[in-house]
Formats: sequence, C-alpha cells, structure tokens
Amino acid sequence: MALKPDRSVKGNQTDISYFYNSTAEKGEVLVFSTAGSGAAMDDANAVVTRPSANPSGQIFAGILLNDVVNKDLTQTHINFQKDEMQQGGKVTLLVSGPAVIVTDMIESGQSPTIGQPLYFRLATHNSTDETNRGVLSTTAVVDSGTANIGVWALASKAANEHKYQVAEALSVKDADGYLKVRIKSFV
Repeated sequence: MALKPDRSVKGNQTDISYFYNSTAEKGEVLVFSTAGSGAAMDDANAVVTRPSANPSGQIFAGILLNDVVNKDLTQTHINFQKDEMQQGGKVTLLVSGPAVIVTDMIESGQSPTIGQPLYFRLATHNSTDETNRGVLSTTAVVDSGTANIGVWALASKAANEHKYQVAEALSVKDADGYLKVRIKSFV
C-alpha cells in the first residue's frame, strides 16, 4: 500500500480525464506525457506518465489515487473494492490542494522534516523492487536552463524550484515509512 485512506480531499481537487498506459500503485506522482495532453474528455492524447530521470521541463499532473493493474478481463474482473483500474484506462488523479494525503512514495533514504518542500522525481528501483516510480523528494529539480551562476540565474533557479514543488511535509516519517503531506494548490 502506498497511500493510506486517511486523507482530506475535496471533489474538485481530482480529475478523471487522463489515460495511463502502465501498471502503477496508488500514491505515485505522475506528469503529463510529452506526446500531448488532449483537451476532450475521451481524447486519446490525454495521457499521463511517470516522470523521467531528469524531470526538468515536465509538468506535474497529479497523485495517482487508483491502483493500475494489467489483468486478463476474460478470466477475472477488476476489484472495485480495491479501486483498481485496468492498464490503458482512465485514472483518478489528485491534481490540486490544499489536499492532505499520507503516502510512502518518498524517495528512498530521505527523511523530510515538517514544512519541508517536496518535489517530484523518478525513483529508480532497488534490489527488491524492479519498478521505477514517480515519488516525492526533498531534492529540488534543477532546470536545465539555470546552470549559470549570477543574480538573474539564482532568481531563475528559485522560480524553477517553486515551479517543481508539488507538496510540503506535514509530519516526519512514521515507523512504516509513511509521511503526511499537503499537496500544493495550483489554482
């Protein structure tokens, strides 16, 4: 489980208009696909994906609120009690705050402190789990356009860090590795 049920989410903070083409776990951070975002409710270009290894230039789409599975639907059906969605179908995203969730999708080895900004990134797999996932991280995203040092570059760097910040920590990690976070308001 990557997302605990104790959360505060209002109806207008979620979106169900995007497709996701891989398997995934609740709580993963997703970004808009570079192939296109689509405008209509059933537009095939309305796709979200995991962040790339360098998230510079990517745009936060939301926190996944469903488990995405790949099942043979001729043999069994989706487990609606577990809020599963079939791979390639539409998913529910938490897109804006100030929503509060409790998640363990935190970059490995990090222990955020209360009030610390959280950014999105791709966490590489470890020896027990072969899946890369979109996670929250205390490491700020370095935009590829902010490499020079100078007054304007530092101001640009600060603006870009704010652009990639998607949440803030409201607790420290508990014994099971879960952290209470407030999703940033994007409205």
